[in-house]
Amino acid sequence: MIIIAAGIFARFNMLVYCCQLDPIWEEKASNLERLASLLAQSQIEKNSLIVLPEMFATGFTMDFGKVAEPAEQSTTLSALADLAKKHQAAILAGLVLERDGLRTNDAVLINSDGSLGGSYSKIHPFTPSGEKEAGCAGSWVRTLPLGEWTLSPFVCYDLRFPEIFRMATPEAELLVVLANWPSPRVEHWVTLLRARAIENQAYVIGVNRAGSDPNLDFPGRSLVIDPKGEIIAEAGSKVEVLAANLDLNEVRKWRNDFPASDDRVESFNLGVDHLTSS
Repeated sequence: MIIIAAGIFARFNMLVYCCQLDPIWEEKASNLERLASLLAQSQIEKNSLIVLPEMFATGFTMDFGKVAEPAEQSTTLSALADLAKKHQAAILAGLVLERDGLRTNDAVLINSDGSLGGSYSKIHPFTPSGEKEAGCAGSWVRTLPLGEWTLSPFVCYDLRFPEIFRMATPEAELLVVLANWPSPRVEHWVTLLRARAIENQAYVIGVNRAGSDPNLDFPGRSLVIDPKGEIIAEAGSKVEVLAANLDLNEVRKWRNDFPASDDRVESFNLGVDHLTSS
């Protein structure tokens, strides 16, 4: 099922497809088949961006030793490269990769010609699930070119740490969060995504999974939010493809009309002055 937000077709630079999936637990081949079928039904437009959730092909398993793939020889990335070339669209996807014996929860951009556009490793592993023990944290915020756009990807728990989003802007006009965000905290998901858009005057996309895994239930609720914090597209709780048009001029115009970033104070004493009563 494809849901396209109304009222945003007058001007646009890029069409984005948010694929809200319900992956079979740790079954990569089956999940890749499901994805290929979903995309085949979705009439993907050329030169668009397809966004998949965090760990889209396995679910949020902490058995990184089982699901991690060598970054240079990843069968999942090879399959995604084939899909990118087939649909002539870029793909941003979440999966666990291994480099030099270190396993990280990554967001990887594949260009429409199947080439690697860059990757980001989740800076904030989700400690309550044991992710800190399962893998390693990333160290760098990434900005990645995508046509005329600059995109910065993040993964799930990163959403609670606004400082890394601030580091990506003003270079990045599009901030994308890939997630396995559970149902009990769905209102946090919506509120924090809107806050990141407002703070950074950028489009924000949050692509979450639906369904359930052996540990948690997930609400779906993938969102596309404009630079003023308004929700322009929103998914329900089931598997679906949410499409929205993004207009780069909207970002640039709002940043020019209301240049809040110009008033950002960066040179100040770092710390808190704790006053005590006499």
